Amino acid sequence: MPEDSLERLNHRLLNFARERNWERFHSPKNLAMALAGECGELLEHFQWLTEAQSASLAPEKKQEVAYEMADILIYLVRLSERLDLDLLAAAEAKIAINEQRYPAHKVYGDARRATEYQD
Repeated sequence: MPEDSLERLNHRLLNFARERNWERFHSPKNLAMALAGECGELLEHFQWLTEAQSASLAPEKKQEVAYEMADILIYLVRLSERLDLDLLAAAEAKIAINEQRYPAHKVYGDARRATEYQD
């Protein structure tokens, strides 16, 4: 059975860390902190932009955003590996939870949080 893309990425990242003897630095705490830092770097690209500007980035800016998003994905995949979590299964489970919390017929066109809308 072929591996999915996240598994291939995970193996590549694991090999990358092992070849450099970096696994010892990749504790869940350190990876979570690095992930938060990268999220901040992504946010910087959108700070002060209007909605329209954020949706129509120049090609060079879009590439910079893509690299920040890649850094986020890399740290997230490494964190899931270190905690022995199936990231795709967790995402599927979370989507199922959100489908229950936010039934389409009740929240259609409404961006409020689940605790803010009436049944």
